[in-house]
Amino acid sequence: MDRFSRNSLIGGIAATIITSTGMILMGHVSGLEAKDLITSSLPRLNTFFNTVVLASATILTLLLTITNISHGSKSTLKKTYYIRILKIAKLDATVFIISVITFLLMNNPLTEAESIHTSYYSYLYYIWSSISSIVCGAIVAVIIMLYYTITTLISIVGLNKDDHPLIHNEDPGENV
Repeated sequence: MDRFSRNSLIGGIAATIITSTGMILMGHVSGLEAKDLITSSLPRLNTFFNTVVLASATILTLLLTITNISHGSKSTLKKTYYIRILKIAKLDATVFIISVITFLLMNNPLTEAESIHTSYYSYLYYIWSSISSIVCGAIVAVIIMLYYTITTLISIVGLNKDDHPLIHNEDPGENV
């Protein structure tokens, strides 16, 4: 695993663990407690998922800009660089889709429904907390991946670094 993927994975996992800590520290939450926690945290969770949706859509647009800038540079970049952009786009699109679906599901007035048994609220609490922690970790991973991609582009295009490992040399046997 290259440094690009390893650091992104470590950062994403660390963010997921850190944001899950609150849920883990609370221990088991009963149905009525979970219903109260859901009711009080719902506005913040909605804001979080709305922000992630906006951020991930903006990142996808930024990836198009990065592709245009790198394509227009005088240096020819290796396939590895464009594979990095594809990895970012795939993860970011996944984060976008999960965030939109979760955002829409959270806008259902489940805490006001009287037909839902109170024991289900603890499941909802854990599911929503887990999804928000995973999405947090994934968006952190996307940001780390984007950071490496942008710093590479700045080094090659902006600083005219000719010996960068992602610049395609004139060696005809080199395909990576």
